[in-house]
Amino acid sequence: NKQRAVSEKNKVADFYNQNRDYEKEIELREETLEELNSMDKGATVEDEALTPQRQNYKIANAFVAQEKYKQAIPYLEKSIAEADKKEDLIVQKDAVRKLSEIYRDIGEFDKATESYQRYVEVVDELYIKKEQEISQAARFSKEITQKQNRIASLENDRKLNESRYKLAFENQELIQKNDRIQKWIIGSLVLIVLLLVFAAYTQFKNVKQQKFANNILALKSLRSQMNPHFIFNALNSVNSFIAVNDERTANKYLTDFSLLMRSVLENSEEDFIPLEKEIELLELYVKLEHFRFKDKFDYKITVDNNIQLNEFVIPPMLLQPYVENAVWHGLRYKEEKGLLEINFNQINSETIKISIIDDGIGRSKSNEFKTENQKKQKSKGMGNTQKRIAILNQMYKDKVDVKVENVFENNEGTKVVLILKKD
Repeated sequence: NKQRAVSEKNKVADFYNQNRDYEKEIELREETLEELNSMDKGATVEDEALTPQRQNYKIANAFVAQEKYKQAIPYLEKSIAEADKKEDLIVQKDAVRKLSEIYRDIGEFDKATESYQRYVEVVDELYIKKEQEISQAARFSKEITQKQNRIASLENDRKLNESRYKLAFENQELIQKNDRIQKWIIGSLVLIVLLLVFAAYTQFKNVKQQKFANNILALKSLRSQMNPHFIFNALNSVNSFIAVNDERTANKYLTDFSLLMRSVLENSEEDFIPLEKEIELLELYVKLEHFRFKDKFDYKITVDNNIQLNEFVIPPMLLQPYVENAVWHGLRYKEEKGLLEINFNQINSETIKISIIDDGIGRSKSNEFKTENQKKQKSKGMGNTQKRIAILNQMYKDKVDVKVENVFENNEGTKVVLILKKD
């Protein structure tokens, strides 16, 4: 008959489920649903699995197994509606709980909380129903006990002991049911706590991401302030060559300057560049400064062969302000020819030391030669560099460490040491 055919289809669908063939399972259960709906309303179904609410719930589970959460939601809602109409609290409880979990997994926490509250209400209703059943069972047990007491004089001790054993067994069942209810309540509380912890973690993560974005904007702002300062100084050099009618030297200087500017502009939007590129930029810059002040200093750039240059990155033009400071405020004022040394040495596989050393007049004496405007410009340029390093260390956990000290005991010469760490 029709009911038997539906039952067989349900068994085949269960087989597909066990073999994880969810598409065929869904197709077969939808056919089962149509046949169940077409059966006479007065017809009774002996198998509890052959109900619309149970079939909708199983279809939803098949979609969830494929992580097709949104396709599962309508079937869960149908299952809940059917179960509510037929007062099937067991299926209704399972479907509402599954719906809450889906909303949680897809990030719709308001709906997840709402569904979970419905789940708690259904559990409470189920608990009340179970209590009523237990109460009825207790009354029935009491009636049996009374009847047994009335015939106790006609029965032997064996039957009396059997009745007591039966009563003890029923009491044990009652204890087990209460224990399960307590576990449901504890599980609900744990889930609520987990949801609250997840919400707090999400908020913390959003705040951290916003802070990181603000630091990136601050770095870009400082870079945009440094480049114009550098360009201004370079153009002043060109102007000085033109002023003394040295057009040929000015043209050569402009050619090298254009190469440097192209590299600076190419890297201006990058947060970090390979150390090798930074060294190339530095060599171009020092070459330009030496071109202008060739009678004031010589220079030497040394790179440790053990350093894997492609494994270290550095913010673009980070070293240039320190080199500029050494030339313009140390070596330029020296009477005899000075020396600028830039050394890149490996400390270990994760750390390198960058030293910028000049034997100029020193920081104290340099301040005596400066105008108020020059002091202000130097303070602003070095201040921007210090701010960049502070922000980088905040974002990347002490990536760069800077130390400035005098080279000689008479306060002449300046040494800047930067410790750069690999990411």
